[in-house]
Amino acid sequence: MSNAVRPTATESRRLGRRLFQLYAGLVLYGVSSALMVRSGLGLDPWNVLHEGLAEHTGLSIGTVLIIVGALVMLAWIPLRQRPGLGTVSNVLVIGVAMDAALAVLPDARGLPLQAVTMTSGIVLNGAATGLYIAARFGPGPRDGLMTGLHRVTGRSIRLVRTCVEVALVVTGFLLGGSLGVGTVLYALAIGPLAQVFLRLFAVPGPDGGDAGVDSRPPRRVILPR
Repeated sequence: MSNAVRPTATESRRLGRRLFQLYAGLVLYGVSSALMVRSGLGLDPWNVLHEGLAEHTGLSIGTVLIIVGALVMLAWIPLRQRPGLGTVSNVLVIGVAMDAALAVLPDARGLPLQAVTMTSGIVLNGAATGLYIAARFGPGPRDGLMTGLHRVTGRSIRLVRTCVEVALVVTGFLLGGSLGVGTVLYALAIGPLAQVFLRLFAVPGPDGGDAGVDSRPPRRVILPR
């Protein structure tokens, strides 16, 4: 007979909730990115790069997101980072969800509708971030890159992230990516929004506490990319 310990009903429900949060968060992340594209008011730093590359390759922005995510995950090897289910799922699901949303969402016309679309995208992105991180299935490939660079270089995560994202924005803009007020508002709002939703979607641990949810100030939260 096997001596393996079977998970309890509570543990099974907790795992089911975590899996639901992981994939719901990734799908909503793709939808939120599509909303920002349709707003026409600017994208987050990584998507500025993705859109710029899409302009030059003829590929969809979601396909570019998947390819870049896979390449970034390969960069984990020398950084000795280990991917999890959430890392691999991040590479695949967000890009597919983003392309699917772009296929049905029209461009926002007029500044009022553009502003509403942009704001909805940023808030939804914060909710998706909270769902995804609170599921605790590993960091996204882009965040793993930043934490790996932090460990290797000894520089603060804030400095590493700032340098990486400035380089992304400049490169993406030069390639034709959308840079605008939405880019700035995203940078200012996503940390506080993610922290709020992290607490809201925290999965209780075996002892009833919030398992694995970072309670540090929003400025230090590592966001899934």
